Formats: sequence, structure tokens, C-alpha cells
Amino acid sequence: MALEYEKQLATHETGIPGLVVVDLSVHGDNRGWFKENWQRAKMAGELGLPDLRWVQNNISYNVERGATRGIHAEPWNKFISIATGSVFGAWVDLRAGSPTFGRVYTCVLDPSKAIFVPRGVGNSYQALEDGTAYTYLVDAHWSLELKKTYTFVNLADPDLAIDWPIPLDQCEISEADKNHPMLKDVVPMQPKRTLVTGANGQLGRAVRALAEERGLGESFDYCDIDTFDMSDPAAYGAYDWSLYGTVINCGAYTAVDRAETPEGRVLAWKANAAGPALLARTCTEHGITLVHVSSDYVFDGTKEVHCEDEPFSPLSVYGQSKAAGDIAVAGCPTHYILRSSWVIGDGHNFIKTMKGLSDRVADPADALDHVTVVDDQIGRLTFTDEMARAIFHVLGYCEDSFIPVEPAACGTYNLTGSGDPASWAEMARMVFEHANGNGEAVQPVSTAEYYASFASPVAPRPVHSALALDKIEATGFVPADWRTSLGAYLASIKSGQHY
Repeated sequence: MALEYEKQLATHETGIPGLVVVDLSVHGDNRGWFKENWQRAKMAGELGLPDLRWVQNNISYNVERGATRGIHAEPWNKFISIATGSVFGAWVDLRAGSPTFGRVYTCVLDPSKAIFVPRGVGNSYQALEDGTAYTYLVDAHWSLELKKTYTFVNLADPDLAIDWPIPLDQCEISEADKNHPMLKDVVPMQPKRTLVTGANGQLGRAVRALAEERGLGESFDYCDIDTFDMSDPAAYGAYDWSLYGTVINCGAYTAVDRAETPEGRVLAWKANAAGPALLARTCTEHGITLVHVSSDYVFDGTKEVHCEDEPFSPLSVYGQSKAAGDIAVAGCPTHYILRSSWVIGDGHNFIKTMKGLSDRVADPADALDHVTVVDDQIGRLTFTDEMARAIFHVLGYCEDSFIPVEPAACGTYNLTGSGDPASWAEMARMVFEHANGNGEAVQPVSTAEYYASFASPVAPRPVHSALALDKIEATGFVPADWRTSLGAYLASIKSGQHY
């Protein structure tokens, strides 16, 4: 067939999410032709194709016209092009939970047309010319473990209604391909798994709860430091990383004052810097998306509101170790860093402490009649259920689909509750008022006054911890007002819910 030269490099949607046709520019003369089969800057940078870590280039040579390959959905992404000849290609969405499961797309590929095939979309073709060479890049190495996850559907399934240009009874087809199941009997390809580290902490529990609420629990694995110490290089051998598409790192060392001690300093740097660095390296090697949680403590608090691109200026050991972890994670090609402040969730935290103190003040049998709380540190609360929602949002996890769609651009995003910032003392008064109507028992003091009598090391705190939310709001995520979330949180405590 005649080859079209000098087409403009362009992409075309297919009706199957992630399956994208690419027009390639082929330059020809009397000697033959030349093309850029894959050009990262143009195709990933300008056209927006996924910027993957291609690890293998395969060629399938077809001796005669009519050679037909069955519909196989494989556990990796492919970029398919033709070196010589042409094929009729057919693709079928076989991904579990996909809104287009079973949908078919067909077209003819020649050296001027390529296609990006996402993981789980079945791929097949029929050679239209003798000597056709079909080439493809993949982003994972073949392994016996991955082969077990292949999914197939029959070429001749009437429900697919593929109009093969050469009748299948006149084609060279393997016996295995002739005997693949019909669509109604197909076992859909499950999404790549997600690993949640630090799963026993406040945020880890919130992520687990949201995954189960969204029906994603079966594709999530959970670990904590007792089963996976991410700062230990030897621990990484326990996982088959080729099975994972995402790691959500909820683990951290957050004892900010203890981090100022010799023992705590070592633990903070292991958990907050060394661990994320090893995790980022592993995710880079295996093409895994890494989600990591940062802190307002990476800043010195001199600015009233902190943007994502503000230079690091940590005051404490904890802040320094978190900044180092952020730097390491930012080196992972596909990463999200969500920066939070004043985290509240299912576990020991400031709000629960204040609720308990309010109850004591309200108890006539208790001698406690007031508490002192610092009023010169200003910020917003971040509730872990909101953080979990934001993580799922940037990853593109829809509430009604297993298949991520429209993930946010990779990078760093601030995520706290919205609304006007307040001091710890103001928040304590709100808790006291809600619990027992005794907000007047909260007496404000400066940070210096509060810690003046402490004999153990005290970490310096940022004065201003409010984080700008414009960037994450621009993705379509609207953080709830922290005051509204606080009211709901306190109500859940009163009603005896899990908080």
C-alpha cells in the first residue's frame, strides 16, 4: 500500500481511554524513507503521551500476508509501530472496572501510523503484506509471574464483530489463539496493585478506609515498619515490584521534639529521608508512581502563606529530614508530594487531647480549671480523610471506576483544610466550646512561655504554617473548610465513631 509522507506529528483519540493513535512524520526520497519512531521530547513533552521508562524493544516479523496474532491483554504498556509493510490492528478493552470494557477499536497501521496501547487493552493484528515487521516498545520485562496475569479474548467472537479484512479461515493463526474464550467468559485484567506504607498510622488508616469505600480494597496492599522497613535496602527483596503501579507512602517519623535528641535524630533521618530515597529509587527502576506526604516544617514560617515552590528553610531536625525526603522523592519521574500541616485523624492528636482536657475542666471532681495553649503559631488543620481524598484525586481514581482517569500533573501540591488560619489556642477554644461550653478555660501563651520550663530538647516551630491551596484547587479538588471538618470530627468523637 502507498505510504503517506510528511504527515504532521499528531495524536487521535480512539474511544478507549488511554488508547491513542499517533501520526508519524515519515521523510522519503528515491532511496527509501526515514522516521523518528519514538522521540521523547516531541511525543511525551509536546503530544502528551505517557512518559514511560521503556525497557525492551521487540520485533514481530510476519513472512506472509494473512499472518494473524490473537487478542492478548498484557500487564504492561506498549508503543506499537510498523517498520515495513502494514497491518490491520484490533484492540479490545479488557480492564476490570473500565467504563469501556469490551469496546473495540480497529485501524490500519503502516510506518506512518503508530499506537500507544495501555496496560490491559487487548492487542491483535493481521499482516496485510508479505514481510511485515511489527515493532513495539514495552515498559516492563517479561516474567513468569507477569505472564500469569495475561488476559485473552477470541478473535472470532461475534460480540466483538471485528471485520477482519482477510477472513480468519484463510489466515495463519496459532491453535492457542483459536481457542481463547469469548468476551462473556473473559477474566478481566485487574489493575496494577497499590502498596500503602505506614498503613497503621493516621493517614494510612484513612487511605485504607477510602480504598474500601471505593471498592478498591482488593487491589491494595498494606504494610508498616514491622513488616517493611523502607530505610533497609535488604527489605525491598520481599516484594515483586513489577506487580505494583503505585506506592502511597504514609510512613514518617513525626515526634518533632524527640527528633532533637541523638536517638531521635537517627530515627527521623531513617524514616523521613533514607526510606523515601530508597523508595523513590525503587519506584524509578520499576516505573511506579510514588505518592509522598510532606510537611509545613520544611519552611521556617517567616512567610504568612507558603507556596509549593518556596525554597526549603527548615528550622528543626524533623523539618530537615522531611525536606531531604522531598528532594529524594522529587527525583522519581512519576511522583506526587502532598504537603500538609497540623494533621488530625484516627489516633492520638491535638484535638483529642483538648477534648479530654475540656472534659476534665468540666468535671467538678477534677482540680484542673484551665489549660495554656500557644497562640503565636498560625495555621490550618489537615484531616486525614481529606488527605486520602486528595491523594485519590491526583492519582485520578474515580469513585465509580477501577481505572485511573485524568490524573493531575505530577509534582508537589499543598493540601490542608481551607478557610482562615488560626492559632492553636483558637482551635483549642473551639474544641472546649463544642465539648463542654468552657472555651474560657483556654489561656493563650507564647511558644517561648509554654516551653520555658521544659528540660528536654524542644524543636523550633514555624510561626506561620498556612499553605497556599491554589495549585490543588486548579486540578478540581476543593478542600473542605477546616472549621467544618473540625465540627464533624468532634461530632464523631461524641457519637463514639472510630475517631
